[in-house]
Amino acid sequence: MAHNFQAIDDEGVATAVTGLLRTGGSWRGASLAGLERIGEYLAGTWDPPAGRHAPEPVGHGEWAALIGRIGAIALRAAAPSAPEQARERLLALLEVWSTTVFVDADARWRTGTVSEPSVFVPGIRDEHGAAIKLFHVWKGVRVLEFRRGDAAAPESGPMTDVAEVPRGAWGSAGQIRELVDLVRTRGPMPWDPEAVAVLVDATGMSRAAAALLLAANPGTRSSPDPFPAREERHALGLTTTEAKPAEAELAPLSDIDRLDLFAHALPADPAELWSPTGPRELAGRIAVAWRARFGRHAPIPETSRALIAALKPRTPVAEICAALAHPADDPLVAEDLDTRPHATETSIGLVDASGRGDEPRRLAHLLQDVAMLVPTVYAELPAGDPIRESLPTLIEGLRARLAHPGLLLHGGNALREVTDDDVRALFGPDPYTGPEPLTAVAFDDGLTVAIGAPPPSFHGRHKHAPQLCFRPALLDVDAERTKRLADRRRGFYGTGAVDHVRRIRGDHFTRVVERLRSGALPPGAYETNPAASVPELVDRVAASLTLPPDAAALYLQLLALEAPTDRRVRTWNGWTPTRHRKAATALVDAGLAVADKRSRARRGIFLPGPWAEADKPEYHSMETWKATFLGIRLVSDSLTIHFRADIDRTLPELFADAWERVEQGNGPR
Repeated sequence: MAHNFQAIDDEGVATAVTGLLRTGGSWRGASLAGLERIGEYLAGTWDPPAGRHAPEPVGHGEWAALIGRIGAIALRAAAPSAPEQARERLLALLEVWSTTVFVDADARWRTGTVSEPSVFVPGIRDEHGAAIKLFHVWKGVRVLEFRRGDAAAPESGPMTDVAEVPRGAWGSAGQIRELVDLVRTRGPMPWDPEAVAVLVDATGMSRAAAALLLAANPGTRSSPDPFPAREERHALGLTTTEAKPAEAELAPLSDIDRLDLFAHALPADPAELWSPTGPRELAGRIAVAWRARFGRHAPIPETSRALIAALKPRTPVAEICAALAHPADDPLVAEDLDTRPHATETSIGLVDASGRGDEPRRLAHLLQDVAMLVPTVYAELPAGDPIRESLPTLIEGLRARLAHPGLLLHGGNALREVTDDDVRALFGPDPYTGPEPLTAVAFDDGLTVAIGAPPPSFHGRHKHAPQLCFRPALLDVDAERTKRLADRRRGFYGTGAVDHVRRIRGDHFTRVVERLRSGALPPGAYETNPAASVPELVDRVAASLTLPPDAAALYLQLLALEAPTDRRVRTWNGWTPTRHRKAATALVDAGLAVADKRSRARRGIFLPGPWAEADKPEYHSMETWKATFLGIRLVSDSLTIHFRADIDRTLPELFADAWERVEQGNGPR
């Protein structure tokens, strides 16, 4: 079959398959013509010219992963989100593929590494099959072998890392050609938001990630360009804010995972994709493949994901949501981690003693995020939300990990002028003895391991400052040692890890766990709604101030909550705007609140008295009475808020404390 590859920009095919194949710009020149020629060589219908043993390679052989997995390309070509130029390239790829031996039902394929590349020429062939070189690896060559039936392929040398290519997946020549014809005559398959909901419910992934998978577009993995493009986001009903964390959610998928999810997903009759139930049935088949690899979790509500994202955690949103909602499945929460100091001429820090990768950094970020997120998750997600309900398991799991004697955390960096002698004076004289020799002096006082500066590297062009590590299991056990670690006047500035450990272990988190386990809050209700969390107190306030119950509840929220914006209050209380206005009017008429407009407050009524403006978007402007009540220090009475409230009480306790101040005559005025 003759193809006009130039008309569809043959070199652009690599861009069209980005995210499914890691082409990395290696597909240059006539990639489709090259695949066609490789197929002919393997089938024995084309002979290399004199002086050559095989056809020209296409890229680094990434295309070989499509054998038995061409369904991913077919689905992307049929999806309504594919830009037209990319769709044409994908359809051209499918047309070429359908004419090659890659779709032969009798073909058997395997890949492997020939460790003696000197004995392997770029291609060998006999009457039983063929073998071609895909790319070079360390001390070897990656090879693709083709054979029919049970016959052995030509001997290509001893192979390791052998993998049989799966058989029986979607993608016969007829299926591919029919799908191409359907797309060309009917246009792309319809988009069904209900199919997205099916995939979310069946797997627990986010709505945005499910939409990307249903479009066979699981992310670019490495491209710096915005993903997906605006027209693709529009077709999938996604915003930029939703798409970015969804891409991160799917980023851990391996290259083969990405293709295998779609290998059996398309229907035997491609026309079913255009039927009313086709997209939902497609979602069900993708879900089966997903669960076979990753299992299933209860879906996390999109509002909960949005709340976590708005708090800007250090951990990627999808990853921290998974850890919060399913802590028993996260090794950082469920399994002890052994870490040890590591110092060379070019780096200084902590490494995972078991070689599991970047676990020390991930754990540090997780601890920081949990210390920051738990008060908000507990307060602003409803009872029954999977993230909120899993907080006790999460907190207790992390506490168990922090009690492990083999765990060290990064505890601080020294200022440049801190010397090895200073480190010895503070944390010596006992040297650190560990499983790995260090290139720097290091001292160990039991709690803290202090690592001096390694020798300058690269002829003195780089010099690393001393660093501290500490064993959280021993934090606060010995007062003097703990003081040395935490005292920042000694020339070290901290990472915050000491504070994060103390907060996770602290009494506040213990009371949060107890409150959650009590089951006192009705399902679907918010702790920030006093009518649900402290109904008896609302009755007392209403009787004492002669207020309607709604107004009494709103008054407690104005007194105790950092940011009781109108939208939040209506969400927490389940109020309509009319009901909210009635409660607010009652407070204003009683002289307990004033109606006003204030910048960034996003509410219409305020407690009487002075107002303090926040100096950063992440802080909250509020009444000075409330700031004092919540423990926010106003610097030099400047009426400027420089901090977030460090809440140390459960919300029932907070509401009760606020009302007690009012009863004692110390309320706002």
